[in-house]
Amino acid sequence: MNDLDLDSLLGAEDDEGPRRRSRVSSRSSRSRSRRRQRRQKRKGFLAFFVAVIIIAGVLGVGGYYGYNWIRDVAVPKDFTGQGSGEVLVEIKAGQSATEVAQTLVEQGVVASERAFVNAIGAAGKSASLQPGEYKLRKGMAASSAVPLLDPKRRLQTTVTVREGLRLSQVLEQLSTATGRPVEDFRKAARDREALGLPAYARRLEGFAFPATYEVSPKSSPDDVLAAMVTRYKRAAADADLVAKAKRVGRTPLEVMTIASIVQAESGSEQDMPKVSRVIYNRLNRTPQMRLQMDSTVMYGLGKFGIAATHEELKSKSPYNTYARLGLPPGPIGNPGDHAIKAALEPADGTWLFFVTTDPKRHITKFTDSEAEFFKLAEEFNKNHGAG
Repeated sequence: MNDLDLDSLLGAEDDEGPRRRSRVSSRSSRSRSRRRQRRQKRKGFLAFFVAVIIIAGVLGVGGYYGYNWIRDVAVPKDFTGQGSGEVLVEIKAGQSATEVAQTLVEQGVVASERAFVNAIGAAGKSASLQPGEYKLRKGMAASSAVPLLDPKRRLQTTVTVREGLRLSQVLEQLSTATGRPVEDFRKAARDREALGLPAYARRLEGFAFPATYEVSPKSSPDDVLAAMVTRYKRAAADADLVAKAKRVGRTPLEVMTIASIVQAESGSEQDMPKVSRVIYNRLNRTPQMRLQMDSTVMYGLGKFGIAATHEELKSKSPYNTYARLGLPPGPIGNPGDHAIKAALEPADGTWLFFVTTDPKRHITKFTDSEAEFFKLAEEFNKNHGAG
């Protein structure tokens, strides 16, 4: 074997070695690559699995709350049954059904606003809610609460104060209607500031306006009497009292005093402007005439009656218009709209006297003659004695 052949053999071995090592290295690289791919796949799967769990959790929680929300909207929370205990609920003027529902929820009457709104809507009574106080129970089904808010079930007491009553009579009536001591009303009647009396009113007499009032169990005597003064102010504004008092040459207090006498002395509404004219004619006459009204004398004595006795006419009271000139110190009762209007707008006439000749039939006759007056007085005595 020559040198060339030997070199060839050696060269052949050297060439084979690198190729063998290359194949081994390639297989190792592929193996590592596959392992990396497997690890990456495992990590990717794990990440995907975790993501799926998180998404499922989020969807589950959201679904739970979403379900509850939908359920609450579709089927609002509500109690069952008639409830128990006693709750006093006040509906204020102008409140909507939703606002009333809020009050009921706050006081534990119904479980949710929506339940009540749905129930009262289904009953067709959303527009029938009226202000006042109502007695309900805690934990009621909304459908059971609705009937208890019927206006007929309000706890208010209705009090109708008629025209011409004296303040003492009004306070007695209010005491009886509310069950509160009359002394509480008397005390409240003396608080001019709390009552909101107009500046020209010396006291409540004459300004406790006759009307129908609804008194709630929570109303204090101050509240009730203040409401009557407020009602008077509205009537005075409607009658334009202050401006018209100036036109007839009198103060607002004098007009109200005249109105109270008109109310007490008139046999009917139609007679009021004429009675008013007699009062003005006597006051404006020169020399001035005494009014000589039995109603004022009886008021000063704290008595009731349509004709004062000879002995009663000797009274030293400032309300004795037989003994004193001019008007008494203030109203002798609480006049209504018609009497106030008559005091501001007396009828035209020259009458100086009037006599209710037939009290039972409310017949009153007017004259400017003293001689005629005595004849009318005899007619009264005859009819009054016969009765």
